[in-house]
Amino acid sequence: MFDSLVFYSVFSVPPWRIVFKRFYSMNKKAIILFSGGLDSTTCLAIAESQGFDCYALSFSYGQKHSSELDAAKKIANNSTVKLHKMIKLDLGSFGGSALTDDDIEVPEGDFEGIPVTYVPARNTVFFSVALAWAEVLEADVIFAGVNAVDYSGYPDCRPEYIEAFQKMADLATKAGIEGKGVKIETPLIHLTKVEIIQKGDELGVDYSQTVSCYQADKNGAACGRCDSCKIRKKAFKSAKIKDPTAYR
Repeated sequence: MFDSLVFYSVFSVPPWRIVFKRFYSMNKKAIILFSGGLDSTTCLAIAESQGFDCYALSFSYGQKHSSELDAAKKIANNSTVKLHKMIKLDLGSFGGSALTDDDIEVPEGDFEGIPVTYVPARNTVFFSVALAWAEVLEADVIFAGVNAVDYSGYPDCRPEYIEAFQKMADLATKAGIEGKGVKIETPLIHLTKVEIIQKGDELGVDYSQTVSCYQADKNGAACGRCDSCKIRKKAFKSAKIKDPTAYR
C-alpha cells in the first residue's frame, strides 16, 4: 500500500513527524515527481526537510524495466509521503527511445548530441499531470529532480525549459490565473552529481534503495555500463562516499 498509516522513515526524520500520514496539517503541500532514482529521492528528502506535506507521483510509462518503480514504492512507503500515486501511461507504444523501445539498445559507449535514452516529451507529460494534481490538492510546489550539470543532455532538463513551463502553468490553470499558481522547484538543477549525493547524505538518504540504471535487472541490480551508471559511479567516488549500488 502506498498510503499506509504508520511507518518508519528511510531519512533522518524526527519521531513526531512520522506518526499518522493521513492526518491533515497546516503545512504547505508539495508534489514530488518521483521515479525512485537518486535525484528524485534527494528531492523528496529536501522537501521533507523543508516541512512540506509530500505527495509522490510516479509513472509507469512503458519503460523496459520496473525496478525503479519498485524502488519508488518502497521508498515512499518508508518516508513521510502522505500519498503515492502511480499513473499508467503508454508512451512506450510510440517507441523512439532506448528506454521504451525493444528495437533500440541502451548505449554503453560514448555518444554525441542528445542520446537515444531521451524519451520524447516525457518531462512535459509528467509536469502536466503533476500540475493537474496540484490544482486539486491546492499544492504549493512541484518538486522535480532535473539536473543540467552532470546529466545526459536531455532538452527537458534545462533551466530555460523549466522557466518556460512555469510561465505556461501560470497561464494555463485556474490557480495560476487567480494568483495562487503552483511553483516549480528544481533544487538540483545547478548542482553537480557529487553535490547532490553530498546533500542527500547530509539529509540521511539511503541511496542503496534507489535505482538509476537504464537497464537494471528485476532485482534492481545495475549494469554499471550505461551513461546513468557511469555518472553515478563517478560521483560517489568523487564524493568519497561508499557507493551502495548493487551491481550485477
